Amino acid sequence: MLHSPPDFIAALITTAYWARAMRLAWKFKKQTGNAANFTPPEDLGRKIRILWRPLVVIWIAHFFLNAFTGAQKLPLLLRPLAQNPLIAWLSLALLATGLLATLVCWKGMGKSWRMGINPQEKTQLIVSGPYAWIRHPIYAIQSLMLVASMALLPSPLMLISCALMIIFLQWEARREEKYLLIHHGDGYRDYCRQTGGFVLRSFRAYRNA
Repeated sequence: MLHSPPDFIAALITTAYWARAMRLAWKFKKQTGNAANFTPPEDLGRKIRILWRPLVVIWIAHFFLNAFTGAQKLPLLLRPLAQNPLIAWLSLALLATGLLATLVCWKGMGKSWRMGINPQEKTQLIVSGPYAWIRHPIYAIQSLMLVASMALLPSPLMLISCALMIIFLQWEARREEKYLLIHHGDGYRDYCRQTGGFVLRSFRAYRNA
């Protein structure tokens, strides 16, 4: 029996998000023999995935479990600390918007889209579309989706898991910037001066000198 339609819809949205990411990785695997660094060749990247992947599973599965289980039957770790229908539906709208916006970003990255870092690989620097304003739009959008998830389902487990994922996104963004600086040098340094990382620095789009 469905107990929470917002949780169920959120489960479908998060499933669609990661299913699309897996499909892109599989597409790259068939075309190039490399699954877009789904499992990065660098040691630290592989270790991060050991922690990241269970958190993604929790993010999706928690919504499904709470959608079909009454709150009183859940252990305290999974039980929402507060419930507000208006906040739930607003959060759901943000999740859906985040999915659509991420699809736009993935399309804009084209063949440069990756799920991890390969220190030996140099990809094209994308500075158009959403990337003309911020350097990490996908991470920024995913962070907003995680905040929306915490607002929709504020259980202790969801709060802890999503907070950890946001921290990982910040960390991964810093690591990617070091990698891009090595491969793109002054061009990337100039790009960083004109754009924000996760939030807008200016309403003026980046213009390559």
